[in-house]
Amino acid sequence: MPIYKYKAIGVNGQSHQGTFTANSQQEVIQMLRSSNSYPVMIQEEVDSQLREVNLLGGVKTKDIAVFCRQTYTMLNAGVPIINCLDILRSQTENKKLRNVLEEVYEEVQKGLTFSESLKKHMDIFPELLIHMVEAGEASGSIDTILERMAVHYEKETKINNKIKGAMVYPIILSVVATVVVVFLLTFVMPTFIGMFQGSGVPLPLPTRILMKFSELLKNFWYLFLLGIIAIVYGVKRYTLTTNGRLKFDKLKLNFPIIGGLTQKIITARFTRTLSTLLSSGIPLLQAMENVANVVGNKVAADGIMNVREEVRRGVPLAPPIRRLGIFPPMVDNMIHIGEESGTLDDILDKTANFYDDEVETALQKMVTLFEPIMILVMGLIIGFIVIAMVLPMFDMLKTVQ
Repeated sequence: MPIYKYKAIGVNGQSHQGTFTANSQQEVIQMLRSSNSYPVMIQEEVDSQLREVNLLGGVKTKDIAVFCRQTYTMLNAGVPIINCLDILRSQTENKKLRNVLEEVYEEVQKGLTFSESLKKHMDIFPELLIHMVEAGEASGSIDTILERMAVHYEKETKINNKIKGAMVYPIILSVVATVVVVFLLTFVMPTFIGMFQGSGVPLPLPTRILMKFSELLKNFWYLFLLGIIAIVYGVKRYTLTTNGRLKFDKLKLNFPIIGGLTQKIITARFTRTLSTLLSSGIPLLQAMENVANVVGNKVAADGIMNVREEVRRGVPLAPPIRRLGIFPPMVDNMIHIGEESGTLDDILDKTANFYDDEVETALQKMVTLFEPIMILVMGLIIGFIVIAMVLPMFDMLKTVQ
């Protein structure tokens, strides 16, 4: 379900704001009126999980990890926050982040808190980091919070790099296969067409199909290119919509091979982020709302928000997590043990470390399986082309004999 951000005025005249998961704006209005509040603003949040994973504005997760690590190091050494920002704005390598830190530095100089200045740049800084900095300022442990966030984003960067690294080989193999097929159809095949047509021998069906496709590709290659670009653009635009994102993320969870890997990635992000938030003193309900924004899958995010509503009504965390059916059985068992022993944050951290290793193993398996599949597909395509070119030659030899 969509997440709506609202501002409202209570019966005492004080304004308050927050988020609420609902099917429509009308449902949010009814919720506010039932609590004797007058809605001032209601708007559907942009899919913030995309921002958490990709970090818009040209700032990567790695840049945020370095920012947190450097800020923690200086704060832990006793350097005031204003001096930290002064140093960071001059030495940060990422140009976009350096420009933003320049503005943050000026805003803190004018009297804003660190978290308030970060909040003004939510297109750059993840919502999770901003909430954690707020909690650190309130508890006086901002250096500890930033160390935890540095570790969190370093691990997130490690997972992202593993995923990108695993995709390099399949992408290269796919590109090479495509280039070889296009070369055969546009340069090799036309040399045989004249010979085949002048022989007077009836051509087999595979050869006729291949000749027609080769002719179309050579004469109208730009239409094929435009078609591919249009399909990619259309799919990308559709996945940016709420319904499209939901269907695409559901497909990733259910697709063979990829589904298991996606589940492990979601699990690693969920357990690591929830552990970081709980160990920093963030209440469970607020922590789950933040976690829903960083798992990188809308199906899982909506499910976590539904679990949050059950927890808000007093239900322990483990049973609704089990009923959700997205996480492996180990997760709800570990959560149950953590709740019983009062060490939920520590248990979740150990679970996250386990699934970080599981993600690496799953990526290696996927690449290992993908290689023979790609070779098989490439072999079938090239084999079809070769057979289609060879068959008429046999018929021509028979005619000559």
